[in-house]
Amino acid sequence: MTGALIFDFDGTLVDTEAAVLVAWQETFRARGDELPLDVWHTVIGTQNTAVAMFELLEKNDENLDRVAVRTGVRARVTELLETVGPRPGVEEYLADAKERGLRLAIASSSTGDWVTTHLERLGLTDAFEAVLTGDLHQAKPSPDLYLAALAALDLPAAEAIAFEDSPHGVTAAKAAGLECVAVPNAITAVLNFDHADLVLGSLADKPLGELLNR
Repeated sequence: MTGALIFDFDGTLVDTEAAVLVAWQETFRARGDELPLDVWHTVIGTQNTAVAMFELLEKNDENLDRVAVRTGVRARVTELLETVGPRPGVEEYLADAKERGLRLAIASSSTGDWVTTHLERLGLTDAFEAVLTGDLHQAKPSPDLYLAALAALDLPAAEAIAFEDSPHGVTAAKAAGLECVAVPNAITAVLNFDHADLVLGSLADKPLGELLNR
């Protein structure tokens, strides 16, 4: 019997990934270059995004100021996300889960500050019993974040469902023994999700009740 839902954050609950991609694309173009999407796809859902971007930029600028670039990218991302809300179906899932007495957690490779800031902005902080982040646990595709979430909830993997938007995230959830629903966003939709138990275009495509009873 399902007792908990564990969500990835970036790209799953909120489409932050589109803003991050745009900010990096603008950074590359300002330097007369283009960001290869195939490289971007390899780092989605991990902690390797900034490092991979810096290494690419440094091929044409060995004196790159990483601190300045990171600061500029973060400022642009913050600007782009000011009006971005939860993905379709997310608020309905959270409300329905609460009515059903299901416990909720987040397992994100991002930092706690990043996740907390956006949860506060969206008024969703109180919705989640546990928030596990990549600054305290090994990032995906390692299963560590999901194992930590299960430990925080004191539940076995068989009693929880994970929700992910990236193949790396699905790999992490499955390695932790969870059933995993993939909900790709516009950026990750072209990737392979054959290892997911179910793939949805958005959570709005299948109400929680139908998901639990399938």
